[in-house]
Amino acid sequence: MAEPRLATSFWVQAQVRLCDRQAVPAAVVHRGDPDAGTVLLKLNRLADGCTVYARASSADGRPAWVAATGAAPVPEAEADAYVARAIARDPDLWVLEIEDRHARYALDGPVL
Repeated sequence: MAEPRLATSFWVQAQVRLCDRQAVPAAVVHRGDPDAGTVLLKLNRLADGCTVYARASSADGRPAWVAATGAAPVPEAEADAYVARAIARDPDLWVLEIEDRHARYALDGPVL
């Protein structure tokens, strides 16, 4: 029997709230399927560039992330282009953008 999953919309709202509590700007850029949409997280470090993470699962089924734009940060225009292509392929995708110059936001799982 599969473990119950948290609705995507609820998870996204929780991340926005966590950011708000730390005074880290966060915005839902694209809303997808409220229950089971996939998530892209665009982590914008401003002058240090952006990394787009795709939500995934680890081998043991726990939440994890994949650096979709690669290990090194990319310019914002490149991150935005990646996000636009992903939305074109999957309109049920959620996109959360976090601007965090001081690296206060922590992913809720390892980067695979």
